[in-house]
Amino acid sequence: LALIMSLAAYVVKHKKSIQHSMLGVLKPLIMVVVIAGLLLVQPDFGSAALLMIITLIMIYIAGARYRDLSIISLLAGSAMAVIAWAEPYRVKRLVNFVDPWQDPYNAGFQLIQALIAIGRGEITGVGIGSSVQKLFYLPEAHTDFIFAVFAEEMGFIGVLVMIALFVLLIYRIFKVARNAFDNGNEFAGFMCTGIAVWLALQAFLSMGVNLGLLPTKGLTLPFISSGGSAIMVNIIALAVVFRISFENRKLHYRSAKKEAAA
Repeated sequence: LALIMSLAAYVVKHKKSIQHSMLGVLKPLIMVVVIAGLLLVQPDFGSAALLMIITLIMIYIAGARYRDLSIISLLAGSAMAVIAWAEPYRVKRLVNFVDPWQDPYNAGFQLIQALIAIGRGEITGVGIGSSVQKLFYLPEAHTDFIFAVFAEEMGFIGVLVMIALFVLLIYRIFKVARNAFDNGNEFAGFMCTGIAVWLALQAFLSMGVNLGLLPTKGLTLPFISSGGSAIMVNIIALAVVFRISFENRKLHYRSAKKEAAA
């Protein structure tokens, strides 16, 4: 959230530089590379990749040239690929993501148990609290793989409802961002855009990992996974969106009142 605030401030102040020079695009990326480097030391490859993607998307929305973005994206993607292959456990994750059944009792165990949980849910689920996988089999069932437990208990219908709620939330945040841009408040607009991209990407990556569509990463599902600081920051981010929405409505009410008076 702090990174999104910093990027929004930078983009508003240096918008012309971003749109017309490579240097303007590189400056915020240097800050992100430092943060990503600290995350990789932990190690936390998933969060580092998430921050990099959020930064590139915000710079793109600010109007960066396709040429600059293409070169930087290629370099960043290559660097991430090298970092991923540099650690044996990350290589195992990539290999087992393609075929987890080749090592079902070790590297592929977590993904296989998640897929079993999702399959057990079928259409309507086994019922709230009735998951078997979360008791003994599925590691990190309350955080990284909570989506699989939800799918087991609520079924395909519950999964569709959850995805629909996330889509509705992201759509509403983008709508608040558009209203802020229309009112001339670019900082608020970029703030909301960054928050929407962050929540959408993290939810997509978390669900994709649980479904076996993406390599395993240590990313929580926003507002769903257990955790103190993660949920707290998610709520603070929504509070920022609510405040921006309030300011949008207040400006709309004032302009409508002036038009009525005129």
